[in-house]
Amino acid sequence: MNTSTRIFRFALLAGTVAFAACGMSPNAPMTMAADTVTFGAVLSSAAEVPANASPGTGMLNATLDKNSNVLRWTLTYSGLTGPATMAHFHGPVMAGANAGVAVPFPSAMSPAKGETVLTAAQVADLMAGKWYANVHTAANPGGEIRGQVMAK
Repeated sequence: MNTSTRIFRFALLAGTVAFAACGMSPNAPMTMAADTVTFGAVLSSAAEVPANASPGTGMLNATLDKNSNVLRWTLTYSGLTGPATMAHFHGPVMAGANAGVAVPFPSAMSPAKGETVLTAAQVADLMAGKWYANVHTAANPGGEIRGQVMAK
């Protein structure tokens, strides 16, 4: 093997090792994927307890920062029987049962966006699939559309 081939191979090896070491530095921040959990829910009137005949549907997307326990969400919906009067996360409970309000939404208007810091117990319930999102209207004060919040 000649000298230029050795130099090229050494440079290639050194570059590969340096590149790989960038992600292994003890002071390097962890990636977002490891620190964030994504959640979702499909809301419908059939998921309400008891179910109702509303044609409304909705979609919830949320993320939980596991370092700070900050939950951020966006809920969009359409087809409700009237304006939304309230929207919240409820829990802890599994699908098919009702529970109290865990976190109220600052606004029920679609898209309903918000964020809050959760307690350790709330994080555990959310991670266990024991929360649901609910949108209320005057025609359905107990909830018009609902969806169980699950990790994606």
